[in-house]
Amino acid sequence: MTHLTPDHATRFATATLSHLGREYPYKMDLVLNGPEDARPPREHHPIFHGSFDWHSCVHGWWQILRLARRFPDLPIAVDIRARADEMLVPEKVAGELAFLDRPMSAGFERPYGWAWLLALHAEAARHDAPWAVALEPLAAAFAARFHIFLPKLTYPLRVGTHFNISFALLLARHWSETHDPALITLIDARARDWFAGDRDCQAWEPGGDEFLSSALTEAHLMAALLGDDFAGWFDAFLPRAAQKQPATLFTPATVSDRSDGKIAHLDGLGLSRAWSWRAIAAALGPAHPVTPVAEAAAQRHLAAALPHVTGDYMGEHWLASFALLALDGL
Repeated sequence: MTHLTPDHATRFATATLSHLGREYPYKMDLVLNGPEDARPPREHHPIFHGSFDWHSCVHGWWQILRLARRFPDLPIAVDIRARADEMLVPEKVAGELAFLDRPMSAGFERPYGWAWLLALHAEAARHDAPWAVALEPLAAAFAARFHIFLPKLTYPLRVGTHFNISFALLLARHWSETHDPALITLIDARARDWFAGDRDCQAWEPGGDEFLSSALTEAHLMAALLGDDFAGWFDAFLPRAAQKQPATLFTPATVSDRSDGKIAHLDGLGLSRAWSWRAIAAALGPAHPVTPVAEAAAQRHLAAALPHVTGDYMGEHWLASFALLALDGL
């Protein structure tokens, strides 16, 4: 099984540092309330104005902080810490908070960007540095949004793109273990409401621009909250998994054009599936018949996608974060 190495870390961090401050091209998530809002990304987002879009910049920061912690003696770790000291500071966080206070901003980056910001804060808190304290008001703001949003989300978001609720709740739940126990209680209750009765998933995926598996992210989330009850739930959810059915969950997607930003999402699907299959195998345990099948599927997806983390900016501005999840978990 492939694991994270110093060579991976150097490759990922070098690419990500090169685009965290790259302002253009940039895709804004912005509702214009008036002509005064037509300003450059840096003026709206003092920290997260690179990496093509806000959420990719956020998880790019998560990724490089994680790599600096995992491999503190790599030469590039010095550059990472210096960049963080410059950027993850209270006055810049205040600018990000001001954006959230604008009219029509309640749905900004919901739920994907919310969850990644919480993951960034959780990672920053593991460093002997002031970054987590600086980011704390922003994390609190997004946690508050989850507390408001989840009770009114009647139906789960099962898509394979940024709106997928299972992926967001995996990240948010991880943060909440340390920072907000009440949010864990809410997340677990809503996940049970939406998913506890799911049976015989058909896994009609992937869609042509998906980077998450609707089926596997749901199972991954349920593994995190069900504990010893997970195996029984999983056996009902994917009852033919030991026979590699549905076949699509075990087959890496074909990526026809990596310069097409949407089609390039499919490399991310391979990496996120590898992460989820590994987590599912760990939760099922070595004696379960699906475990070796899941581990093999994880390796197959990782092998198909990992060579393409860098090369074209449409993938390079974000894929390394998902490669890190696949290789090292959350």
